[in-house]
Amino acid sequence: MNGPRRFTLSSRELVVLGLSTALLFAVQIALAALPNIEMVSLLIVLYTRRFRWKTLLIIYAFALLEGAFYGFGFWFINYLYVWTILWSAALLLAPMRETLGWVVFLAAYGLFFGVLCSIPYLFVGGPATMLGYILSGIPFDLVHAAGNAAVAAAFFKPLDKLMDRLNL
Repeated sequence: MNGPRRFTLSSRELVVLGLSTALLFAVQIALAALPNIEMVSLLIVLYTRRFRWKTLLIIYAFALLEGAFYGFGFWFINYLYVWTILWSAALLLAPMRETLGWVVFLAAYGLFFGVLCSIPYLFVGGPATMLGYILSGIPFDLVHAAGNAAVAAAFFKPLDKLMDRLNL
């Protein structure tokens, strides 16, 4: 009988994943002053298309870095699943090549980000608290959708080509 599968990464993979995590964290910190304008979603999509399941290592390392930097508040629960949901959807759509498709997808993700983040509030405060969270966040979600669309329109193709050239 075969034993359990071993999880292994080559030295190159470990370095690439570590640098990808660092880039994700650095870009998030650099854009933190701009409300709901971020490149994390775009980078997770690009990473997912290249690294598949290994992107989960980047996502959870990123979440831990965020928690260590900002403090492990209630928001941290969201980071444990919202990026995984993005990863799952991006994995399903990975064969899509058209930039416009990714622009629309990332805009939709930005629009529904607040709804995804409201899930823990259902359990701690009930449906009214969740609904209040969703409604109060609509202006931010609209900005998030527009920001994701703009970032994807400007950077999806150049970053995708750069990753090709770097053989990632």
